[in-house]
Amino acid sequence: MSNVKTTTKNPKTDLKVRTYFFSIKVIKFLATLPDNKIYQIITAQLLRAVTSIGANIIEAKSSSSKRDFIKFYEIALKSANESKYWFGLLRDSLDLDKNTLNIFLEELNEISNMLAASIITLKNKKF
Repeated sequence: MSNVKTTTKNPKTDLKVRTYFFSIKVIKFLATLPDNKIYQIITAQLLRAVTSIGANIIEAKSSSSKRDFIKFYEIALKSANESKYWFGLLRDSLDLDKNTLNIFLEELNEISNMLAASIITLKNKKF
């Protein structure tokens, strides 16, 4: 079991926890792919982008200002969008289970929507 602590009762709405476990699922999936140059290049980019989402959310938690906090969330959103691109490439160009890849893409859409909503809320909030 992980040492990640939730701040809410529902891990589905806790971005930190959700992105952490999403990264683990992606890592396990990528480990099952064939070991050839095409997969290596795409999976390296995908792994970097996916793990960046959660890492930037964690960085935001320790930021020193509201502006920095928002900036880290914006970077996390950009990484989520980049991850969609790499998953789309895997789905559309290689002979992989499209259902599994679509499930990953759906999760990324939900995470992206949560990040975008948080950014909008934060930008409109007066401190």
